[in-house]
Parts: sequence; structure tokens; C-alpha cells
Amino acid sequence: MTATTVIHPPGPAAAGAADEAPRTVPKGGDPSDRVFRGSARGAGAVVLLIMTLVGVFLGTRALEALTDAGPSFFTTSAWEPDSHNFGIAAVLTGTVLIGGVAILIALPLAVGTALYITEYAPRRLKPWLITLVDLMAAVPSVVYGLWGFFLLQPNVVGLSRWLTTYAGWFPLFAVDGDTPSDPLSPNTYYTSSTFIAGIVVALMVTPIACSVMREAFAQAPPGEREGAFALGATQWGVIRSVVLPFGKGGIIGGTMLGLGRALGETIAVYMIISPVFEVQPHILQNGANSVSALIALRYGSASQFGMSALMAAGLSLFVMTLIVNFIASSVVARSRSGAGADA
Repeated sequence: MTATTVIHPPGPAAAGAADEAPRTVPKGGDPSDRVFRGSARGAGAVVLLIMTLVGVFLGTRALEALTDAGPSFFTTSAWEPDSHNFGIAAVLTGTVLIGGVAILIALPLAVGTALYITEYAPRRLKPWLITLVDLMAAVPSVVYGLWGFFLLQPNVVGLSRWLTTYAGWFPLFAVDGDTPSDPLSPNTYYTSSTFIAGIVVALMVTPIACSVMREAFAQAPPGEREGAFALGATQWGVIRSVVLPFGKGGIIGGTMLGLGRALGETIAVYMIISPVFEVQPHILQNGANSVSALIALRYGSASQFGMSALMAAGLSLFVMTLIVNFIASSVVARSRSGAGADA
């Protein structure tokens, strides 16, 4: 008995199986992917190149002053480059204090505003609030400076005097030469201070920090939100247990971004402070300074050597800002709370 094998022509099922076979992906990727990858790499390389060129330019122009001053450049308070007696101890201290005051005020404002927009604001009101906050970042710094000088400064003297009266035992809140309880004490002790400049800068950096935090809070995992509500959590409970932990990286990143802006703010600070070239640790007292305000103050009248000294001051601010941003990026990278949660 002979077995006969009959070969049938391929039917619809076989044709469908052939159509469902995995397609071959070219090793080089899609042309659009290659263009996008190249564009992204090119943009990153251009940014790094520009930052490197800025640092090289500042370092080259500042070399003469740094060679002349030596290590005393970081310990000298006076600024007399033509007499070869100059340093950034005073202006660097003032820069840090103004930035610190600004961040201490801006952080709760930014967090509260971002939480209200993402968690509490009515849906119809959210776009208006977002636009309003973003428009605050577009206001020129000179406008903030005028507002701080003519409106804020006369009205904040009472707060400064109150802080000195009840917290003057703390060195930051002390005011030399004034008796705050004396009604005849002049207000000039409290004007043009680090505190006033910090308030103005805080309002300038709040929109930037708020935008970063708002985006982080809005991306909190809906699954974790709904799970918290299902377990009986209140709105504040959800914010505390889900939104804030997930948005920790955004809070840190927005704060550091605002600090970088605060350290380099020029015109608003220059319009408000009364420049002094001595280390001024009392934030409520008249007289302050910053690196950026120093450059704006002395740039027009600087000699060739004085210009090199200003470039050295600018280089120190450039390096300090880079350090702050590098620290922020490392902290954000280690605090991806909720990154692996279900969306």
C-alpha cells in the first residue's frame, strides 16, 4: 500500500500568518529618528560649547587680575583694583545672602501656588492662573526694581523694625547703631537692605520655580491618587502622601533654578541696594552688595586692569552658578519619587 502526500495550495490562514511575521527593523533606524537624534546631539553639543567658550573668555580676561591678587581675591572686601587692593569677599557674601533671602521667601510661595493650581483651582480658572504666573516671569527686572524702590521699600521698614525688635539677638536680624524701640529712630537704618532686595528677587524667581513644580505635581500617578482616595484619604492626605513625594525632584529642581536666577540678578538689586564694600551679615541693615551689581556699578568707569578684575568677579559668579546647578541636577536624579509608579 502506497501513501500519497497531497500538497494543498496555501489558504487564507497561511497567507495571514505570513503577513503577521515580524518586520525587519533597519539597524540605522528610521530616517526621522536619525534626524531627531542628530539634532538633539547637535543642540546639546552647541550648549556645552557655548558654556565652555564663556568660561574660557572669562578666565582669559580675568587672568591678569587673578595673578595679581592671588588667594587674597577671595578674602579681601575692598574694591580698589587700580590700587591693587581688591577682592570679592564682601560682594560674594552679599550675593549669597540676597539669594538665600529670595529662596526662603520664594519657596513657600511657589509650592503653594503650584499646589493650588494643580489640586484646588476650578478647571475654568486654571488656564488663567497659569497664564498669570507665566506673565510674571515676563515682566522686565527694571519694573520689579522700580516697584521695590518706590512702593515696597517705604512699606517694609515697619516689618524690618519689628524683626529687629524681637529677633535682634540673632546676628542676621541685628542692626548696628539703631534702637528699634526709639520712635525717633530714622528709617534710613532699614532702607536699601539685603532683606528688601531679597523680597524683590523672590517675586522674580517665584514664577520660574512655580512652573517647574506645577509640571511635576501634575504628573503625579493617577493610580496612586485614586488608591489614596479609595482608602479614605482627604485632599491634603493625597497631596502629602502622593503629590509631594512624587514631585520632590520638581521642588528641588525649581528651587535650584530659582536660586541660580537669584544669584545673577542685576538691575533690580542694583536699583535697591546701597553698595558697601565690607562684609555685611545683617540683612535688615542699610547697605548691601552683590557680584552682578558690582559689575553694573563699575563697568563704565573701569580701567583696563579694573576690567580684568570685574571679569574675575564675573568668573566667580559663573562658577558658583554652575556648582549650584550641578548639585541640583544630582539631587534631582537621586530623588525620582514615584517615577516607577503606575500612571
